[in-house]
Amino acid sequence: MRRIGGRDIVAAILIALLAGAVFTSPPLQTLQGLSLDILTALRGKLIGDRRDPSASPVVVVAIDGQTYESSPFKGSPTQTWTREIGRVLGSISDGGAKVIGFDVIFKNSIEQSEIPFGESSFGARLRGFDRDYLIALRQISDNGKLVLGEILSNDHPEVPYRAQQLAVRNNVRALNVHTDPDDVIRRMPLTFDIDAKPVPAMAVELAARALGASLEIAPSGAAGLSGYAIPSAVPNTLTLNFRGLSRDVPTFSFADLRACVEKGDRDFFRRAFEGKVVLLGTVLNFEDRKLTSMRLSGGHDGTPSARCALPVAAGTAQKARSDVAGVFVHAAAVRNLIERDAVTELGLPARTVLTIAFAAIIACAAGVLAPSGALIAWLGLTIVYAVVAVSAFVHALALPLTEPALASLAALAIMIGYRFVLADRDERFLRKSFALYLAPEVIETMVASGKMPALGGETRNVTMFFSDLSGFSSIAETMTPVELVTLMNEYLSAMTDIIESHGGYVDKYIGDSIVAMFGAPADDPAHARNAVRAALKCHEKLAELNAGHPAFAGHGLSHRIGLNSGEAVVGNIGSRRRFNYTVMSDTVNVASRLEGANKYYGTAIMASETTMAQTGDSFAWRELDAIRVQGRGEAIRVFEPLAEAGAESEAQTKLASAYAEGLACWRSREFAKAADAFDRIAKIDPAAARFAKRAKVLTETPPPPDWIPVNTLEGK
Repeated sequence: MRRIGGRDIVAAILIALLAGAVFTSPPLQTLQGLSLDILTALRGKLIGDRRDPSASPVVVVAIDGQTYESSPFKGSPTQTWTREIGRVLGSISDGGAKVIGFDVIFKNSIEQSEIPFGESSFGARLRGFDRDYLIALRQISDNGKLVLGEILSNDHPEVPYRAQQLAVRNNVRALNVHTDPDDVIRRMPLTFDIDAKPVPAMAVELAARALGASLEIAPSGAAGLSGYAIPSAVPNTLTLNFRGLSRDVPTFSFADLRACVEKGDRDFFRRAFEGKVVLLGTVLNFEDRKLTSMRLSGGHDGTPSARCALPVAAGTAQKARSDVAGVFVHAAAVRNLIERDAVTELGLPARTVLTIAFAAIIACAAGVLAPSGALIAWLGLTIVYAVVAVSAFVHALALPLTEPALASLAALAIMIGYRFVLADRDERFLRKSFALYLAPEVIETMVASGKMPALGGETRNVTMFFSDLSGFSSIAETMTPVELVTLMNEYLSAMTDIIESHGGYVDKYIGDSIVAMFGAPADDPAHARNAVRAALKCHEKLAELNAGHPAFAGHGLSHRIGLNSGEAVVGNIGSRRRFNYTVMSDTVNVASRLEGANKYYGTAIMASETTMAQTGDSFAWRELDAIRVQGRGEAIRVFEPLAEAGAESEAQTKLASAYAEGLACWRSREFAKAADAFDRIAKIDPAAARFAKRAKVLTETPPPPDWIPVNTLEGK
């Protein structure tokens, strides 16, 4: 995870503004409709609809396939059906229906048609054929229960023939629907301007009559019905809420109702239609099919209701389809108005703000995370947002879904491109610069810290690590060049792996020597602990190589390691054309001297007091001595790390205790006691053996009164 700076935040905001503006712009208006489709599908799949169809205020009377195959309709033109339609409508009205709407249009009458007889055609007209039908229309219309449908069009209008219009006293309303640019019906018009006056659409008229109210339109254009403020994202429309995917609309076969009239079962009509809004329309497989918001989830042509007289025709099982019969679009609009359940969509400003905000969050995530992590974040947040949107849609509030998802994905891609081209140039330079001589994990830490090593040097608190093989020159003389190179490559590789795995940086190799630092170039508050831990691991690894690696067999290699912590200048130092990332300071010199000081004490690892102090309680130590190294006047207390704290052996504990006793006697000028203490462990400890000799000399020849217990080392 990288740090995001002010420039990155500004870039993320600008990218989000651009993406949000683009994906909510008019050319991409279809995305708003796609959001409705997806929300409808997700709600249907995840939550479903638990409403009882019998509680629906709207029912559909379907002129279906069974009607076309049943007597007396089979093989006869639809103009001849009017008498039976009138009878069925009368029974529906007598059964207590509130209002009946026609989603079918009879543009002409059988009375106006020439009827062929045999091989010749006569000009006779069937006068009076529609008389009973027209009387039924007049009676139902006079009760305020009937509305005929028409299609408004400048080119090809479709209206009921004139006699029907007169019979219903011009109670005719438009069946036109609102089609989005992608030819999908998601909204229903509220009114149409006819003779410069707003006239309610069919669905609005039916709902108004069922509620005993009239549509009210405010000067602002807002519409209301019986106290319900109709939500309208697109002016003069309501957004359809297909909550039950049309499965919540009871559907009656017209053929069965006609047979029920013949049967005389008035109770059936009362049970089925009392208090209902009834829509008469065609429900066929290939006629008047509409694509709606249910196109992704699959809508239904209603729910078949109980039969009165005819059995259900074979092969009429309900299946979800991408399109539905047009009558169910009007049924949904009527139900939305009566139940006050139309979808509320956010306006363009609110959709744009929400889209920009979501895109900004993803853009910021892309500025902080790696591309794969940012993509996972986008996917996770999009799923969370989708859950929130579906939860809101359950309550008929449609939050934009596709716009934020696509805008944020675009913002993600643009932000990644921005990082690659601009923001991450320094990071790429850093990775490229250190890739060949710095461990990958160290590079990652350095990048995450957001700190570039300052050219020319910067002051850091570091721990220096110096190591050198003991007596390697004499060993090298006995080896061929190939053997020597093989041995050195194995040794340096093993030691480097350990150093880098503990966060160290190998500055250089000088023959068989290794110069490394901890705490730079990447910040590492635990650099002293990591350096000591690396030194102990290096010592263990060399023992393993001596014991098991063929290249080391018979050589018995040993090394010395010096550790010192303190301030140092690190940075790119060299010429303008060629430089090296390195370190300079007295801290470096002291570490080098401590590496050499190991041979005076027969130890493998020696650390300064500053290094020991910075490790806290992480290790078991023994103090070796106070020394004065070449080139430095100030004395230094030096220590040997024995093991991780709590991991030291019993032998190490006893040795450290005896050595500490001897050192205390030495510093208090009790040289004889010091010699005895050191002698007890001299056979197993070279440092104690050296001190025992020095103590015996001073026992025989006491030092002057101004003697101080500091060992001045000669040479390096």
